Amino acid sequence: MSYPRLIIFDCDGVLVDSEVIDARIRSQCFRAEGFSITAQELADHSGISRAGLIELVQGRFGRPLPTGFMETTRAKIMDAFTDELQAIEGVSELLRSLTMPVCVASNSYPDRLRHSLEVTGLWQFFDPHVFSAAMVERGKPAPDLFLFAAERLNVSPADCLVIEDSVHGTIAARTAGMAVVGFCGSSHCRTGHAERLLGAGCTRVFTRISEFGEFLQSLDPDQ
Repeated sequence: MSYPRLIIFDCDGVLVDSEVIDARIRSQCFRAEGFSITAQELADHSGISRAGLIELVQGRFGRPLPTGFMETTRAKIMDAFTDELQAIEGVSELLRSLTMPVCVASNSYPDRLRHSLEVTGLWQFFDPHVFSAAMVERGKPAPDLFLFAAERLNVSPADCLVIEDSVHGTIAARTAGMAVVGFCGSSHCRTGHAERLLGAGCTRVFTRISEFGEFLQSLDPDQ
């Protein structure tokens, strides 16, 4: 792997430790409407798009979600983020040390992305290069979002490095022709998560963000 010209970060589970909070609130909302889905089941599907989650639930239970369900749930999740959300340990230090361009590419909606990055103090490192699946036709696992991010920063896909915590995101990066490494240091990652990421196409998997920083240094031809 060569030294990247652009690093593309996923947000949830890579920059911010949000997946456990998201899964807890979402499970509460689903169960209140009679959809018996546990927080762990939802955490196991981290990285899935909104459309993918709706299809999954409706296919499993054979009935549609109530009108406005996803919007109401998203508002409750964002309220919980205000009170609880933390950046992944070491992320701020890593971002301060990087000299190449960086951006965020996430399946989350733009308002959630901005809120997550603002409450954790990370917005300053990425603004205005924060890209949501709402900006493209298809979210992850399709490659559209990563290709869109590379195009906006005028970098070839072959010169990008993606860091992801989900199988969906890993598949999207590989399909886009980008190198991808995995992160499994967030709270939702269980035993076997690293192996799943490697199986999906990650070349390396890190349990601490500081390890990712050391890996980047090892690629630097000037070191």
